[in-house]
Amino acid sequence: MTSSTVADAHTFGDQPAVSVEVDYRVRHFLNYETRLLDERMFHEWVQLFCDDATYEIPVRLNREMGSDPFGSAKSFDDSKQTLGIRVDRLYTDFAWSEQPPSRVRHYVTNVMVSPTDSDDEYEVASNELVYRSRGESVEYDLISAVRYDRLRLIGESFRIARRRICLDQTAIGAHNLSMFF
Repeated sequence: MTSSTVADAHTFGDQPAVSVEVDYRVRHFLNYETRLLDERMFHEWVQLFCDDATYEIPVRLNREMGSDPFGSAKSFDDSKQTLGIRVDRLYTDFAWSEQPPSRVRHYVTNVMVSPTDSDDEYEVASNELVYRSRGESVEYDLISAVRYDRLRLIGESFRIARRRICLDQTAIGAHNLSMFF
């Protein structure tokens, strides 16, 4: 492998390489998405999803090491349409869980991008830490997760075709999950 080839590709263990440009663009997209969420620009955030997108948070179960810690039950099992309905509801008087609105920060790290069989789609694994505070309370929520995304390149822009959020906690101490991941 020549030095220019090494500089143009990222390789993680046995994972196939993606170009530095693709890696950068994926990270930029994830940072942009995080900014939309943190700034409560939810309508713009939903537009980052493909029309056929899925967004799910499976329920974590306590099982022996080595077995799948997730069952078939899900805390969320949304499409782009149902995400849009949830977002629209936040702007009504019926969003009691967001009165007052939460202050949320998303921290996305350890981003790993892998190619797929499709030239216009990429698998992305990342860790996420979500901090939320509300009102004048000293209490806050801190939720960690691993996210598995499938990003689709449409024209020059990435869109989320699938998101699976696997929370690290079995029992969530937050009063609600009115934030997005």
